[in-house]
This record gives sequence, structure tokens and C-alpha cells, in this order.
Amino acid sequence: MKCRAGCAACCIAPSISSPIPGMPEGKPAGAPCVQLTAEGLCRIFGHPERPAVCGNLQPSAPMCGEGREQATEMLRNLERDTAPDSTSR
Repeated sequence: MKCRAGCAACCIAPSISSPIPGMPEGKPAGAPCVQLTAEGLCRIFGHPERPAVCGNLQPSAPMCGEGREQATEMLRNLERDTAPDSTSR
């Protein structure tokens, strides 16, 4: 599956703990990455400074759903379910 152009759910919904150019502490869940363009594209796509976690996250039907809204919801749920304190729920 290929990314949907301009979706950007994976650049907003999940947290990223590794440094990103312009976000040395990573990014919190729900915050757009500073490398995200207004068109929903990554400024550093294909560049070595792009975090490995971004390159390793591959689109799939279960993760992306039918559109951006479903992708965002699925990624929020994944973020919640994998948060360090999720075992106490």
C-alpha cells in the first residue's frame, strides 16, 4: 500500500521519541511534525536526518483505514495502547 498524498496522519497522531530536525526532543502525540508541509508532505523524506521510526512506519490497510480520519483514529488508539502507562488501565 502507498501513502495517501497529503494524509499526514502518521506525522501528527503518534509521538516520536527520537530527535527530528527542529524538534530535538521528538514530538508529542497529536502535534504536527515541524517538517510537515502545508500540503501534508515531509520536508526531510528520503534524507538521512529523517528519524528511522518514520522510515520504518509503513502504510497498511489496518493502520490507514479508508482515509485520513480513520488513520488518525487508528494511530491515536495505537499510541494510547502502547503508552508506558497503558498497562495500568
